[in-house]
Amino acid sequence: MATFKSNRNPMFRSKFSEDIFNLKYSHTGCDTWQQLSSVLVQDVCGDLRDGEEPLMTKDEMSQLTKYITELKFVPGGRYLYYAGRKNRYYNNCFLLSAEEDTREDWANLSWKSESCLMTGGGIGVDYSIYRESGRVLAGTGGVASGPIPKMEMINSIGAKVMQGGSRRSAIYASLNWKHNDIPSFLTAKDWDKIPVGNTGLTLKQIKEQDFNFPAPLDMTNISINYDTEWLLNYWKTGNVGEVFLNNVKQALRSAEPGFSFNFMENENETLRNACTEVCSADDSDVCNLGSINFGRIESVTELASVVELGTKFLVCGTLRAQLPYKKVYAVREKNRRLGLGVMGLHEWLIKKGSNYEVSEELHRWLSIYRGVSDNTARGFADQRSVSRPVAVRAVAPTGSIGILAGTTTGIEPLFAVAYKRRYLTNGTRWKYQYVVDSAAQELIDIYGVKPESIESALDLAPDYERRIKFQADVQDYVDMSISSTINLPEWGSKINNPDTVKDFANTLAKYAHRLRGFTCYPDGARGGQPLTSVPYHEAVDRLGEEFEEHVETHDICDITAGGTCGA
Repeated sequence: MATFKSNRNPMFRSKFSEDIFNLKYSHTGCDTWQQLSSVLVQDVCGDLRDGEEPLMTKDEMSQLTKYITELKFVPGGRYLYYAGRKNRYYNNCFLLSAEEDTREDWANLSWKSESCLMTGGGIGVDYSIYRESGRVLAGTGGVASGPIPKMEMINSIGAKVMQGGSRRSAIYASLNWKHNDIPSFLTAKDWDKIPVGNTGLTLKQIKEQDFNFPAPLDMTNISINYDTEWLLNYWKTGNVGEVFLNNVKQALRSAEPGFSFNFMENENETLRNACTEVCSADDSDVCNLGSINFGRIESVTELASVVELGTKFLVCGTLRAQLPYKKVYAVREKNRRLGLGVMGLHEWLIKKGSNYEVSEELHRWLSIYRGVSDNTARGFADQRSVSRPVAVRAVAPTGSIGILAGTTTGIEPLFAVAYKRRYLTNGTRWKYQYVVDSAAQELIDIYGVKPESIESALDLAPDYERRIKFQADVQDYVDMSISSTINLPEWGSKINNPDTVKDFANTLAKYAHRLRGFTCYPDGARGGQPLTSVPYHEAVDRLGEEFEEHVETHDICDITAGGTCGA
């Protein structure tokens, strides 16, 4: 198969990369990737707008533009979307807290959530302070609803808000492992156990046909917070505890809840963004993302330069980005939190002929990433006479921008050599394309590697400890968290079933103190699954075509016998 070439965007490795750009980020004045890169740097770091002074030197901006154009540094998706637009809502997500267990806070949380979602950013909320359901309220004599109904209210807001008019909302919700509503929280997304009307189908089966059909917390990723008390008890007894064991069972069966690890000096950092990589203890904190693409960088010298300029770019973002309300500005000024991440690690390893493990050479590269970003963040903040960032590095999943850059996403292993990728257009219509992974294709074209010999996430599924250890080894270089999802076979398979739960739980607990979070995805666990592995030659035969997925839609009124609301 011939390697993809685009005249308009020669740096893209695949037609799907160019399609992502055209669908999500291209607009007037930013019609090509090179144009967008130039406008973005000028907007964030230069003097593109009247009355603004440049924040970086001309030479620095020129070199930074080159790195973005070459896809060696890729800012977060909100930066790309708002490049050259009137508004500057550059932040991907906001971190919110239920601050008080009061009626006023319930209302305020809804207002904060909607304000953030309408700027194009996702939200993450920790609900642990809300009292459990059924507790008698002294003031009214009534009973508390508990946190889950509030989660559902925020989920409903997210379902109605189309972010920036361009994408569906991203929401995260968490609850402390000691909260009395944890049993209900554990099973809050058991869609396969919820019958739908008289259809004879479960909610999960309906969602597989029609992803837009409403379901509890269907816009929300959920996780349980584990604190120092849990960790010390595990170290003392060797027992993971009932909550953790049930959490593992639910995750292996249905993918959620995930795990949020907040130990020792990080115990109060229970707030996370929607994808969980940014951590904070402060309500209304904000994430600020960009990723170093290891797959495109040629040397340690170039790596240091890309990291330096990428860090400066994100500091500039904290001085230029618009925010939804006053408190977010105050918290940003206090924390100036950056989220410099990495992607293309597995592509880098494949090119080096290495297995999926943190080799000595990768340790050296990650040390440069950590050291240069720390020094640059402090030095550049001092140079600009602003507060120093309290944290600098967070590894985002880089789903869309990883495909844009044609590399392996985040720290993930290559998902598959070839796959079908489903995506929403206009927030409602599902389409899909066949994709051949660009890193895999280069190995096939240049080195004659057979597609079936390339190690993928699905190949690593039986060796989940190796996958967890890789995340822990990278976490040593990251001062916030890593958003990463371990792919597993479907529940009920030989290596993922009730008999494997305890071993998996003990393995995860062994590494917990070196992680900030953990999620897994058993194949087929959710309706709307975005990626499905296909044989290489099947994908090759269908490249360049866009297919519309025809799904049966369901009128909720018919299903629930809800009368004439369809009229």
